[in-house]
Amino acid sequence: MNVLVVLFVSAVVSSCSRLGSSAPRLLLVSFDGFRADYLETYNLPHLQELIEDGVLVKQVTNAFITKTFPNHYSIVTGLYEESHGIVANDMYDPDAKKKFSQFNDSDPFWWNEAVPIWVTNQQQRNGTSAAAMWPGTDVRINNTTPRFFMKYNFSVTFEERVEKIVKWLNSSDPVVNFATLYWEEPDVSGHKYGPADTENMRRVLKQVDQHIGFLTSKLKASGLWDSINVIITSDHGMAQCSPKKLIVLDNCIGRGNYTLIDRSPVAAVLPKHNKKYVYNLLKRCDDRHMKVYLKEEIPDRFHYRHNKRIQPIILIADEGWTIVQNEAPSKHAQVPETLQPQGFARCLDLYPQAVSSCVGDHGYDNTLPSMHPFLAARGPAFRRGYRQSMINNVDIYPMMCHILGLTPQPHNGTLSHTKCLLADQWCIHLPEAIGIVIGGLLVLTTFTCIVIIITKNRVASPRPFSRLQLQSDDDDPLIG
Repeated sequence: MNVLVVLFVSAVVSSCSRLGSSAPRLLLVSFDGFRADYLETYNLPHLQELIEDGVLVKQVTNAFITKTFPNHYSIVTGLYEESHGIVANDMYDPDAKKKFSQFNDSDPFWWNEAVPIWVTNQQQRNGTSAAAMWPGTDVRINNTTPRFFMKYNFSVTFEERVEKIVKWLNSSDPVVNFATLYWEEPDVSGHKYGPADTENMRRVLKQVDQHIGFLTSKLKASGLWDSINVIITSDHGMAQCSPKKLIVLDNCIGRGNYTLIDRSPVAAVLPKHNKKYVYNLLKRCDDRHMKVYLKEEIPDRFHYRHNKRIQPIILIADEGWTIVQNEAPSKHAQVPETLQPQGFARCLDLYPQAVSSCVGDHGYDNTLPSMHPFLAARGPAFRRGYRQSMINNVDIYPMMCHILGLTPQPHNGTLSHTKCLLADQWCIHLPEAIGIVIGGLLVLTTFTCIVIIITKNRVASPRPFSRLQLQSDDDDPLIG
């Protein structure tokens, strides 16, 4: 019972302090390709300091396919890819006969199937949004962009992006209450070295951690640190690959039968003529490291079926395997020099032919731990020192809407999955609830026993034995 009282008082105090504070503000940060177990493998003091003062979700189950553009849009819409329409890094719309790529992504046509949180924030409560290169933020989605944004440019350093975001948060008119920040690492290096190269990845993760330290120091220097909520997460993890683990489509089917819309490790196949014929050829392909699905056969758990941009046949490579059309072109492929600054050429992400230069990749089955990112957060909206094992990345959206006081758009997330991270939410897990009930019953039983014992002690005890005193008018006693 005492535990229940403490929890109730804590919730009331948290709610009152929240109501009494100024309008909530939120900064959402993504470090692309930050695999969850990097937190355990490497020393990251700045990130750990933030976690100790806030909350940590050890693994976030991202959306399938586990690639950059689809998952960044899932985070800010709370929708699976089949619902928000950004189903891959490279897409084809059969009705409009349009193609989408990361080099040609500014057409609102591709993004308008969903409403991201920066749009909702500006449509409700007179909020103002800002963005430093988060995918989609430079596009007029629902005829709206963030009030302040930076068009993507890989040559802009992390420090420059932070400086701009902090300036907007601290001195813009109107005041920015929601902002996003994106950085390409450790994804770029994960592709280049692979997660198994701990020596190089330790160096890269040290730089990422220093970036987090730079961000926190700037927020503190500007006076924002105590009032702003910060979420740090990622879009996906990274798996170790090898040029020796190739699935060669030319060994199975002639190129004249199909068009490859999106590539490894989830390849989207558009048959040119007979879909069933192409499907049967791919199914008979003597390869145990690739699953072949007709669109209508894709497992329900992927939530990757009900969108016209998902192609008629989908190929899914096993973890660590790469789907190519032919081995030969990859052996001499070079990443164009125009893409080399800042390491932005993400190998299979941006230049699919450069297989030989990539020893790390993502896009695989979203149940694989190697594909999972993490989430860390701190600020007035979050508890302190709380740890949680897992959430879905579509759950981040309703949590952010709750923090900002927004009415969310329809979404696939669940606020109850994240409520234990939030300071103003009543949070009791089933084991804790059972423990509280059992504890209450024990207290009640003990109290009842004490009452019974006290009651019994208060009942008059019998008088001690004493010889009867004879009165003068009594008969003589019997003598035996």
